[in-house]
Amino acid sequence: MTETLFHAYLPLIAWTSLGLIMLRLVPETLPHWLGRGLYWVGIPLEILALARQTNFSEPAGLAPGITLAAIGTGVAIAYLCLASLQQFAARSTNANISGFLAQPWDKPSYQGSFILAAALGNTGFVGLSIVPTFIDPEYLSWIVFFSITHNIVGAYGFGVLIASYFGRSEQSHHWWIHLRDVLTVPILWAFAIGYFTQDVALPPVIESGLQGSIDVAIACAFLLIGMRLSQLPGWKSFQQGIIPAVLRVIVIPGLVGVATTFVLGLSGDRRLAMVLMSGVPTAFAGLIFAEEYELDRTTIASSIILSTILYLLVLPLWLYVFGN
Repeated sequence: MTETLFHAYLPLIAWTSLGLIMLRLVPETLPHWLGRGLYWVGIPLEILALARQTNFSEPAGLAPGITLAAIGTGVAIAYLCLASLQQFAARSTNANISGFLAQPWDKPSYQGSFILAAALGNTGFVGLSIVPTFIDPEYLSWIVFFSITHNIVGAYGFGVLIASYFGRSEQSHHWWIHLRDVLTVPILWAFAIGYFTQDVALPPVIESGLQGSIDVAIACAFLLIGMRLSQLPGWKSFQQGIIPAVLRVIVIPGLVGVATTFVLGLSGDRRLAMVLMSGVPTAFAGLIFAEEYELDRTTIASSIILSTILYLLVLPLWLYVFGN
């Protein structure tokens, strides 16, 4: 398992480290435009390629429903956690505790980033690269359906709504603006095109280009993470990502494991697949939303790193508790 994790995380470490170094050599505006490029081009191409090669006729059981339940639970817990921590910080007289909890709770941009960091996971890059290693190929469709449902309905559905609502604070929150933001998300159109063109044979050059775009998008995403990390003001900035990272990697998958066991009666690889996919690190899509909707970038960037480290540590526990 150690060797598998090493090979899976090697691209993340390498490209993120390069991003840390690159920002000293390139314009400071590059991360912003790289994030927007991923939002409008990179990620849509990846989803288009994934939608074309996935067999949607395979039985995926309860995977889409579990995915939506996990996202909804994450949003609810994050919101309640924000409210509770805000009250606790206001009443606390302990200087150390007050300092740790002295976050901009009342800022919509921070609240939106907190919720996105806790509720959205990196099911595309981390999930699809690691989880299949521990799951029987017979249940691969469960993993793919979880990832697609999470990205289409979760990240680029509810995620866009949350980012649109909490971001761009100067913008009036009319319902039609949020609906417009969802309907114009490029990943939704990319998925539709990929799904309805599954039976359409494309020239080999285009097919290979689509597959190659996945690797390019992954590399650019990790570069963006590294660039944003280099802009963090200091180690104290990681305090903003501790709580959402714990919610994302420990609390939410733990609840999914309990619910799938005692409520749905799942066991074996089906249950393990849902637990591992629901507990992947914070989605880099949140960082892209932060660029596009002017949210708090520090919270999401720090949560991505902390949740990635936690995921490596807690993964053996989930394998032991919810595996065969």
